[in-house]
Amino acid sequence: MRANAKQREPEIQAFWAEQRLYERLSQRNPGEAFTLHDGPPYANGALHVGHALNKILKDIINKTALLQGKRARFVPGWDCHGLPIELKVLQGLSSAERAELTPLSLRRKAHAYALEQVEGQKAGFQRWGIWADWEQPYLTLQKRYEAAQIGVFGAMVLAGHIYRGLKPVHWSPSSRTALAEAELEYPDGHTSPSVYAAFPAVALPDGLAAALASAGLEPERATAAGGLAVAIWTTTPWTLPANLAVSVNGRLNYAICAVAAAGEGPAPAVSHLVVAEELRAGLETSLGLSLTPLLSVKGEALEGMQYRHPLLERTSPVVIGGDYITTEAGTGLVHTAPGHGVDDFNTGRKYNLPVLCPVDEAGTLTAEAGPFAGTNVLKDANPTILSALEATGLLLKQEPYAHRYPYDWRTKKPTIFRATEQWFASVEGFRQAALEAIAAVEWLPASGRNRIEAMVSERGDWCISRQRTWGVPIPVFYHRDTGEVLLNAATLEHIQGLIAEHGADVWWERDEAGLLPEPYAAEAAQWRKGTDTMDVWFDSGSSWAGVLGGIAGCESRAPEVHYPADLYLEGSDQHRGWFQSSLLTSVAVNGKAPYKRVLTHGFTLDEKGRKMSKSLGNVVDPAVLVEGGKNEKQEPAYGADVLRLWVSSVDYSADVPLGPGIVKQLADVYRKVRNTARYLLGNLHDFVPERDGVAYGDLPLLDQWMLQRTAALIDAVGGDFERFEFYRFFQALQNFCVVDLSNVYLDIAKDRLYVSGADDVRRRSCQTVLSLVVERLAGLIAPVLCHMAEDIWQNLPYPVAEASVFERGWPTAPEQWRQPQLEAPMERIAALRALVNRQLESCRSGGQLGASLEARVQLEVSAAEGTNATREALAWLEGSAHPDVDNLADWLLVSQLQLGGTPPAAVLAETSEEGITVRIAKADGQKCERCWHFETDIGQHSSHPTLCGRCVAVLA
Repeated sequence: MRANAKQREPEIQAFWAEQRLYERLSQRNPGEAFTLHDGPPYANGALHVGHALNKILKDIINKTALLQGKRARFVPGWDCHGLPIELKVLQGLSSAERAELTPLSLRRKAHAYALEQVEGQKAGFQRWGIWADWEQPYLTLQKRYEAAQIGVFGAMVLAGHIYRGLKPVHWSPSSRTALAEAELEYPDGHTSPSVYAAFPAVALPDGLAAALASAGLEPERATAAGGLAVAIWTTTPWTLPANLAVSVNGRLNYAICAVAAAGEGPAPAVSHLVVAEELRAGLETSLGLSLTPLLSVKGEALEGMQYRHPLLERTSPVVIGGDYITTEAGTGLVHTAPGHGVDDFNTGRKYNLPVLCPVDEAGTLTAEAGPFAGTNVLKDANPTILSALEATGLLLKQEPYAHRYPYDWRTKKPTIFRATEQWFASVEGFRQAALEAIAAVEWLPASGRNRIEAMVSERGDWCISRQRTWGVPIPVFYHRDTGEVLLNAATLEHIQGLIAEHGADVWWERDEAGLLPEPYAAEAAQWRKGTDTMDVWFDSGSSWAGVLGGIAGCESRAPEVHYPADLYLEGSDQHRGWFQSSLLTSVAVNGKAPYKRVLTHGFTLDEKGRKMSKSLGNVVDPAVLVEGGKNEKQEPAYGADVLRLWVSSVDYSADVPLGPGIVKQLADVYRKVRNTARYLLGNLHDFVPERDGVAYGDLPLLDQWMLQRTAALIDAVGGDFERFEFYRFFQALQNFCVVDLSNVYLDIAKDRLYVSGADDVRRRSCQTVLSLVVERLAGLIAPVLCHMAEDIWQNLPYPVAEASVFERGWPTAPEQWRQPQLEAPMERIAALRALVNRQLESCRSGGQLGASLEARVQLEVSAAEGTNATREALAWLEGSAHPDVDNLADWLLVSQLQLGGTPPAAVLAETSEEGITVRIAKADGQKCERCWHFETDIGQHSSHPTLCGRCVAVLA
């Protein structure tokens, strides 16, 4: 009864390992190769339920493929480079040890730490029953992987997709590195200081000057102190020292307004302001000023106007920006700092503005910020700049502004836009090809296509360089005098060869002379090797090359693994992560996606739909669920199969809940399936199919119906697995075990199994069905409840050809089992059983009857048209060639049945529903001591005076 999963599951896993079951099936199966390519989890930290959802889904799919005869080789992977591991290593060192650290010693410590983490996570995955090439996983720190990654980078360089440029990128001052879009998160509750400021005009274009003059504002007065100003709005006051322009939308209407104090407010420092016409009325309210329109002009009329920087000795122009300038918020005029924003940068490039970025890698303003140098943009720069702006009288308003703001997903600290020299992949060069590749992929659910399509069509160039030590180097050399870049086919091929032989550490181990190929090695003194490493998304995004062999010169990890993969399966956040980085690198190099299908799952939540967090105390630890906690009464060991059953039970296309209540329900379902299998096996103890089996044509109707239900289950579950809709399998399995088997077939079969003679056809036919069903049940549950399925197989009480359930293959049903015409009459009789059972239950609760075998039932079926189906079902049963099995009394579990005729003398209960009348009375005769049926011939057999004639015959 007790699964004892904590001990039994590892024993079963040891049996699989001893048999080399996964290895044999994945390499020798007769069918086609099937590649589900593993997205690498990060090699840091304990496994959580998100890992369980992901890896178990993959395992269910792979085990199904193996059962179907496919060569499903699964190479598990780990993402091993990057900042979190680097930080973990640094945290474990004393300050003295840190001081002595070299890039190479840091890399070696990070390498060792990553391998240690991989081993811990690997043990957890194996305990869940995941089948994979555990002895040969792929790690992004392996030599051959790093070499393949350099191959991808090199192919993109030679195709013209990689360039170096000074551009604003997401920069994390807390990590001191550039970040990719996928490394950002947008937490709730961020507020920034929102600022409205006036930038005084000092020169006007001729057309605007003439228009102002005719409206009554002389150009000399407009450009004098206290005259005309442009009104800007920003939520990043720290970028004001980097301001080099104000941008307007050429197609919008702008109002030049006379400014006056509203009510008792102080007099403004300027007499006129330029604002978007549509925003004027709202700005009057929010700024507390009176803004009287003097003149309306198109944005393009403002181009060429010059203004004075309110805080620094600098004059800058008003320029035409793009459609990013709207009237949704602000003033309709955008403060433009080309070093601190993508739109600003693009506008600045159009006007040949310099890319000024007076902020260092720690987020501190530099000398180029004038009096604000030394302040930190995320700490004291904003208040210092606001204070200076207020002193000029040009601060129109400041207030806190709540909005979405990017944070570093690792340090949980805000990021900034900062222009730095970085390496980029020019998505523009292959964007259209990427969109065409997306269209050729099957996305499950289909909404996944819309997500990734929108992201790829809108994304800017991909910043692939990082200012870190622990990663794959960008294999570039810079001329020490001119800064010229050395990056060509010869250097790339040479570095790729070195890394393939020695690993990426070689970049740090050798000087330029040891890294450069001939003839460059002779002039090594002129060159300096780069210090940037590649974005970890470029690492993992190259796995199609490093694992699947999708690039020339890199064979796949295993002959059965192919490119493009049949399936990628990860969380829905990977549309902006691994799905996308894999797509972009593969399309850039080969012009196609690295996958044929992409399946996504949601995130795990608690039972109330909240995110799991330690502070809420709602985290479900999969290790505790499987192995039990310190107090096993409170936290019992449910085993891996209950965890796997949970994965199969949820509609994972959305976010999925898990908590103690759900686990208990799943454990109940698990026990129900297990105990159903135990019952089937227990009744086969003396059965050998070759010797005792009954041919299909000789089976009673009840047995044929049970095999029809089994065939229907096999067909349904096959479709569910094909569509990856495992929750439908879970529901079908429950229904089959609880309703078809337990409540109907086995309930009726007990008399045949326990009372008949051991070799009676009546019993052997039932055992035939039990053996056919239990073998198929084991096969159907094997992808999900793999340990239970194997346990069933090992406990079959008769010999079978296969040592493991997985060697039998996917369950099939002979065509003769498929008899859907048996369903309708059986449904009618099931309805009849329910009607009778309700009456029997009312007699039992009233104390008039005990067991149902104490009852006699009379049925009357009227001739009304509504009862046709019931009459047909009774006639069907009556016409059976096996009345010793197919008789209504046995199916109703009562001792006597009367169809029509005179009602019994003493009716205990009576009901009529839809033309059917049921009367319950006490059965005639006495209870047989052996079969418990009430019979009228008890006492007529001298050898067994307490038994009925049927039991006496069996014993004889």
